Amino acid sequence: MTPLRPLHGTRILSLALNLPGPAALLRCARLGAECTKLEPLPQPGQPSADPMGIYSPAAYGELHQGVRVLHAHLKTDEGQAALHAELARTDVLITSFRPSALAKLGLGWEALQARYPRLSLVRIVGALGERAEEPGHDLTYQAEAGLLTGPQVPPTLFADMAGALMASEAVLQAVLARGPQGVGVCIEVGLAEAAQWLALPLHWGLTTPQGDVGGAHAGYRIYPCQDGRVAVAALEPHFAARLCEAAGLPAAGDMAHLRNPATHEAIARFLKGQTRAQLNALAHAKDIPLHTLA
Repeated sequence: MTPLRPLHGTRILSLALNLPGPAALLRCARLGAECTKLEPLPQPGQPSADPMGIYSPAAYGELHQGVRVLHAHLKTDEGQAALHAELARTDVLITSFRPSALAKLGLGWEALQARYPRLSLVRIVGALGERAEEPGHDLTYQAEAGLLTGPQVPPTLFADMAGALMASEAVLQAVLARGPQGVGVCIEVGLAEAAQWLALPLHWGLTTPQGDVGGAHAGYRIYPCQDGRVAVAALEPHFAARLCEAAGLPAAGDMAHLRNPATHEAIARFLKGQTRAQLNALAHAKDIPLHTLA
């Protein structure tokens, strides 16, 4: 199937470092945009001025596939000249500076709009509105959203990656909004709000221990098996009925049955006695959604 390229012909310039901005730019490149990133010159002995190039050169390399990377110090006359040469041919600018830092660089929205009326700005910030100047990172935004359940660091950077999705969505919105009038728009994307969006199922009660995708439903849990673990997602009645039948239980799909502790115990006993190979074969034969883990 030929991939859609809705951003073909759209020129995007990013000044954003770390993860959300580059991840958004990568998605835009995959949607067909012509993507350029302007980053500072690296310090002597450093591989990159982008912290991601220091944390993980492999990640940095993957994030910049299909992206043209330029270097300039924006606080110098030469850097400003390079920046504005790019802005003159850009449709959407992506930034991740605080608003005050953008203003010092002459990149406040009013200044940009006056000089480049067709240019749109997607401004990635920590939090929207009055909180845009507050310092923060993925971990603090997840904590604020209620996504941290213990002392362990989360397995991935949920706020950053959700923010990247929202930023690439904002680019699409900006391109559509400019329309035939040709006037750019400014869209602000908050990483705190991105984390809060991901946390909505938790706040709705779906993923709490009392929720059906939080452990209350016997068909939607992680169980030990004979040689590892199994993530079972037999949530819908027809899947749950097949799981119950495999476990030797009445194939009842009503919620009261599936929330019953006795049902949990019976399914746990059944799965504990199965190997990963047996469970994978069962999933294939009976069309049960599950995934085994070592």
